[in-house]
Amino acid sequence: MEFVSKVTRISALALGIAGALACGQAQASAFQLKENSVKALGRATAGSASAKGDASVVVNNPAVMSTFTEKTVQADLTAIDLSFNFSGGGTAAAGSPLARPLTGGDGGNAGGVSVVPAMSFILPLSDSFEYLTVGAMISAPFGLKTDYESDWVGRYHALESDVKLVDLTLAASLALGDRFSVGAGLVYERADVTLSNAVDFGSAICRINIAACITPSPATAPYGPQKNDGLAKIHGTNNGLGWIVGLNWRPTDNLSFGYSHRSEIDHDLRGTAEFTVPGNVRALIGNAVYLPTDGGGAQLTTPSIDIFSGTWQTNERLALMAEVSRTDWHSLQEIRIEFDNPLQADAAENYNWKDSWFYSVGGEYAFNDKFTFRAGVARDDSPISRPYRTPRMPDQDRMWYSLGLTWKATENFELSASYVKIDLVDTPEVDLLSSSGSRLVGEYDGGADLYGVSAQYRF
Repeated sequence: MEFVSKVTRISALALGIAGALACGQAQASAFQLKENSVKALGRATAGSASAKGDASVVVNNPAVMSTFTEKTVQADLTAIDLSFNFSGGGTAAAGSPLARPLTGGDGGNAGGVSVVPAMSFILPLSDSFEYLTVGAMISAPFGLKTDYESDWVGRYHALESDVKLVDLTLAASLALGDRFSVGAGLVYERADVTLSNAVDFGSAICRINIAACITPSPATAPYGPQKNDGLAKIHGTNNGLGWIVGLNWRPTDNLSFGYSHRSEIDHDLRGTAEFTVPGNVRALIGNAVYLPTDGGGAQLTTPSIDIFSGTWQTNERLALMAEVSRTDWHSLQEIRIEFDNPLQADAAENYNWKDSWFYSVGGEYAFNDKFTFRAGVARDDSPISRPYRTPRMPDQDRMWYSLGLTWKATENFELSASYVKIDLVDTPEVDLLSSSGSRLVGEYDGGADLYGVSAQYRF
């Protein structure tokens, strides 16, 4: 029983799955998504909390809804073409007499194409409620999707990562005169997480019982580093509640300033854990741990977000925007997976993430009554320093370069499109050691292209 306890304690940490709940590769820092407005993307999101005419303000700054005079419905769709390729290698059972190079390939392109939809509706009220505007929006503020080949060198750190967080926001805006409005909203969030990686049971066994890995010789022993790989996969879901507030000050007809704050949202993820264990490992550790199907859960808190935004309509054709946003990633200090099986040790990882800042400037120019052109540039700072970077999150500071166009087809209907090129400021490097002794060292080459289309109808 003591042997089983030791294997459980070591191998549970070797899962590496806990870290995936706090990381991923999205198109803002860490696993944040900013793709809720195609118009805003065309300006590198500059002015998202202060510019008029974009129904996505329901989630970016509900106070701006007071500038709408007509019922408005808007649908946005952004395709994210993510590319991340690893080069490097590593060592299994690093630092031990049985150390050997990690086998496997580079994992292929861990990215791919993912689609982020959003839909919003704004309704200005009338008569006794003419100073009140209400709105609703479905959006995805956080998420990730990466998938490595099953035999790659970093399989003990990450295979599949699929994290979806979808919001339903109900908001209201109150006009306190012609120049100032406030807004507030309730956020209902659905979290759905699926994560997997390989488990090096052989290395864990060698750390406890070296004789099993060298008898009759290291080459022919039944156990050893990379000889007894298993698989761990978890899936969990939860619903959480949060809130958003905003302010919009328009000191002149040509100036607009906005501020919004989105709260943290707590999730108590619950679901299943599936373990695939090699037969000879199962014979050694017994059936009490690593059940083929187990239950479990983890606490996850998404960060709060503050946005400061300004829009200046310089003349009838040209508008300039700027924006600064802060995402408080201090909400992620530890991720701990607790299993229903009392004999299964927790899987936990600590983090030292900092606040991340996003700076953008952009503008739009109306060629005529039908066509408006947009452009913008942004700097997106990562909250993750090198010691905490993982294959699930090879995050690095980024630069955004954006273009956009709107065609006003009729007085009430318009179509918009945008393109964003995201480049990494530097090469993301990883150098990390799993609790089973697998050390992965290498770097990533990657980036992303974003393609957005949207339609808006006012009636």
